Amino acid sequence: MEQINAVGRRKAAIARVYVSEGNGEITINKRTLEEYFPSPILQFIVKQPLNTIEATEKYNIKVNLIGGGYKGQAEALRLAIARALVKINAEDKSALRKEGFMTRDPRAVERKKPGQPKARKRFQFSKR
Repeated sequence: MEQINAVGRRKAAIARVYVSEGNGEITINKRTLEEYFPSPILQFIVKQPLNTIEATEKYNIKVNLIGGGYKGQAEALRLAIARALVKINAEDKSALRKEGFMTRDPRAVERKKPGQPKARKRFQFSKR
């Protein structure tokens, strides 16, 4: 199997993933998964698509992650891994879709409007 690549995005984070056959190593920006995401919750988020189709020890995954915060990066990576797994084996798509890993989360930060302190907050109104 040659290298399969996919892209995942969430908020401001972009994850480019390269999947090849191997023994389950995940390398993010030249660091291990445990080094990059010390939190076990974020490690769990990243591994969710692999656990769903029982492929944790089957593939080596190399990742380039840029932008966003750690939660957005973890969720962008989850989407990218799910997309790559579907490219490898299309039969896994229904299982991954059922868990919600194939859907790009469109929520992002609303822009700040001019003449206001924040996106929705307004300065105090004074009649006189």
